[in-house]
Parts: sequence; C-alpha cells; structure tokens
Amino acid sequence: MLHISHLAIPRCFSCKEESVACHRAQNLSEDFVIIIIMAKSETCLVNLRYPDGSEGSPSNPAKFKNQDFAQIKADCLHKGELFVDNEFPPNGLSLGDLPDMSPSQESEVKWLRPADLLRKQGKKDQPAFSKDGMSRFDFGQGNVGNCWFVSAISALTFQTNLMEQVVPMDQSFEDYAGIFHFRFWWFGKWVDVVIDDNLPTKNKRLLFVSSKCGNEFWAPLLEKAYAKLCGSYANMRGWSSSDAFKDFTGGVNQIYYPTEPNAPSCDELWLTLSRATKCKSLICCTTSRKEDAMANTGLVMGHAYSVTGITEVELNASKVRLVRVMNPWGRREWNGKWSDKSDLWDKVSPEVKKKCFDRDDGEFWMQMEDFCSCFAKVYICCETPNFLDGDLKCQWNCMIYDDSWVAGTSAGGNVKHSTFATNPQYRIRVTVIDKKEPGDKNIVLSLMQKPHQGNRIEIRLHKTTLTIYKIPPGTPQGCLQQDFFQRNSPVKAEKTHSTRRDLIELHSLEPGEYVIIPSTKEPNITADFALAVYTKTDE
Repeated sequence: MLHISHLAIPRCFSCKEESVACHRAQNLSEDFVIIIIMAKSETCLVNLRYPDGSEGSPSNPAKFKNQDFAQIKADCLHKGELFVDNEFPPNGLSLGDLPDMSPSQESEVKWLRPADLLRKQGKKDQPAFSKDGMSRFDFGQGNVGNCWFVSAISALTFQTNLMEQVVPMDQSFEDYAGIFHFRFWWFGKWVDVVIDDNLPTKNKRLLFVSSKCGNEFWAPLLEKAYAKLCGSYANMRGWSSSDAFKDFTGGVNQIYYPTEPNAPSCDELWLTLSRATKCKSLICCTTSRKEDAMANTGLVMGHAYSVTGITEVELNASKVRLVRVMNPWGRREWNGKWSDKSDLWDKVSPEVKKKCFDRDDGEFWMQMEDFCSCFAKVYICCETPNFLDGDLKCQWNCMIYDDSWVAGTSAGGNVKHSTFATNPQYRIRVTVIDKKEPGDKNIVLSLMQKPHQGNRIEIRLHKTTLTIYKIPPGTPQGCLQQDFFQRNSPVKAEKTHSTRRDLIELHSLEPGEYVIIPSTKEPNITADFALAVYTKTDE
C-alpha cells in the first residue's frame, strides 16, 4: 500500500478488472483516493493514468489547441472546403527560424497539398496515407536537424500497438477534407493534434521528411503534427530521441553512455539491449562528436540512429554479437566489420548470411564492440520498467502525481535551504526487493517538468533533484517538518541538479517507509511537474 502525506489530490489511474486492483489509501481524508496498479507484463502503466474514456486517456485524448478533428472535418465536408489550419498556418511562422535557410531561400518555399505536389511533379499517382503498412524503409530525413525524431519514428514502426496509438489508422485520402490528426503523450496526458495537409516544398520536393515511394504521406504528416506540438519545424532542432520516445509512449526512459570512463561494459550493455528487445522497447543511439573516433567509419558525427535489431552469429566456432543500426537519412552506412560489404558475411553459414542485405538503405550491422566505441549515447524507452532487469513477469505499482512548486509556499529549494520541508512530500512504503539479485532496482522515479502553457520551446527547465529519506517506525503521518530533515540524513541526495525535462532515477531500497521530495536548486521557484513512482510488487 502506498501512503502519501502531501495534501494535493493526484489524478488517478483507471480501473480495469483484468489488470488493476483499487484500494482506498489509509490515514487519508475521505475524498482522497489513491489507485494502485498491479500491472501485468503486457499492461501499459502510463496508458492507465486516466479512467478509460475520460479526457487525456488513449481512447479520448485531449484536444490540442481545442481543435476537434471530427467536428472540423464534418464542417469542411459539409461546406465543400479543404481545411486550412490557422493554429499552424502554411507560412513562415510554422517554418520558424531555420538556421540553414536564408530569407531569400525561405521565400522560395511553397506549401502544397499532396495531390498538388504529385501533379507538379508530373506524376499520375494518387496520394496515399499508407501503403501496405508502415515501415522504417518508407521515409528519409529532410532538411531540418531532427534526426533524433526521424530515428525515433523508425523505432516506433516495430511496435504496432504503439504506432496505432500515435497514428490513427483509419485515415486516408478518401472522404477527403485536407485534414489529418495524430496523438502524442504530452506532459502527462494524451493529446490529439489536428493539422491540414499543406506541406512545405522547394523545387517541387518536400522540404523535410519525404516518402521513398513518392506518393505515401503518413510520415511527413506525422512530422508536421509534431512540429505543431513543438511550435514550428525549426523548434524540432536540438532535442533527443528520448524526448520523442516519451511523447510516443509516456513510458520509462533510460540513457546509457557507452564511451564514458564509468560506462557499463560491452557485456552489460549487450545484456541491457537483449532485455530491452524482449520487452519491446524503443531503442535509438547517437554517435560520438569526436572526429578521431568517427574518421573513416562511414558514420556521421553527432548523429542519431535507431537500433532495429540484435543477434548472435557463429564465426569460427565463436559467438559474435551484432547490433543492427539504421541511419534516418536512408543512406550512408558503417563501412567496418560486418557492414553490408564486409567479407565476414562470406565466412558464415548461408542461413546466417541472409541476415545481411547489401543495399544502400541506411541500415547495417555492427559488432557490439564497435558499437560501444562509436556511439556516445543509447536511449531506451518502454511502457513499463521491466526492461531494466529483464523480468517480464515482474509487476509494478505505479502512481503519477500532478503537482507544483509555488514560490513562497511550496518551493523550498534543496536540502541546504531552511524552507526545504515546504516542498511537496510523497511518502511511500517499499515492500519488495529481490534478495537473490544484488542491488535489485525496485524503485523507479520519473520527475518531469511541465510547461504552464504554449509549446515545447517555451518550456523553462529549472535545475531539479529528488531527495529520499527513510522514515523511522512510529513517525506520525502527515508532512514532515524541517527538524526531521535536520536530524536525519537522506538515503539518497544528489550533489548535482539536472535540467532534464524528464529526470529518471533507479534505486535499490530495503523494505520500509520513505519520503520522496522533488525540489529545485533555488527556493521560490514556481513551476509545474509530474512525479511518477514505480514500485515492485509481489502480487
């Protein structure tokens, strides 16, 4: 059972008979209900955040910019007009300040609907939303620095259930009104983003993501919807694949740093990739920015790629671990060992050699050791924390709290400040730890900063941290006062603060009661946040 002493009422998860159990929290007021999720391994915890059908749930996403897709489309069909989105107009405001495009070049950009673009290209094909499903080979990156986003789409195409949540599959160019919509998990709830299908072009070609077959448009339309969420196409520069993963799933993110001195070994990272693959995780990676490490490899320095598979092959009676990687450009590949043209493929069995496709499609295999040397970051995201230890049968309790720091009342800064106790407090009880597994990570925390309003570029990220104290038996319920924190030492206190949008921490805590305190580095900060607390359960 989870206990909480903070007085704000959190938004609760839904009740679904086959996968959750509900309990009224003890020692709380009658109108304060905490719902505990005993999630089966295939249950998406985050998707259970709101009661099914309520606003923000997967089946009833909130309307971004208050635009109702069904109503707008019906009105356009009734009037015989094509939708033009005034909230994301087909002009320079939606392009934003693209650093690689001069004003004169921007004036050459033409916004065209798919049918008009195909006509100008001299093609007789009719536009299609999707042809024969959605694949990582359908599209390539365009002229904006959003390789992190395009590589994340490639990873998303492997998970059909997630893909169908983000991309409504009942869309087409039949019953056409020039309007489409997509769904994203936006700071704690699902939102439905409406767009028109005017796409930026230059010299009769799409400026950004484009389809390889020419007349398929789901990928550039998805990119446009995400650009609207960010505020403009230019605002898509400079983020990471973990940001896109969060917005595609609302799941648990983790970042690994293979090339850093204290990085996990190749063996440990291989085990992590194996677990993540079994848990149907989304996986991307970013190459090193060191020129000497990237020289003559065929890889692009400081560039995002997606991990599309792992395997082990036998060579000379030894096992070789391989990672399959894809460049979102759809071209330019690794040229080292186990690359498409490597003669090592001639030394394995014909069955194994079938894994290699010698084609210039941006996808290639690498030996695990080379992967660890070339990639500076690996991003993994899963709907549940099960990829962290690979236990697919493990069940988790999960609560997400929407809350705020308010200057002068509940923003007491870090432990060094005398007002630290005024920060929001969350008391939890840890009941399960696997004694057979040393350092079993039985607690996962996610602290996500939220914008007050507007798009992502307007988010002001504060320096934040999470502090954990163990509560001695017999301590009264309710908020802990400043003298408690002066008498006791935290079991976990970071020396540094993070400006990450989503601060993720894993902990191994012995059974007992604890208090979790999210705080900003400086006191008197006003900001909104969502805290997710995952705890292992033996039920």
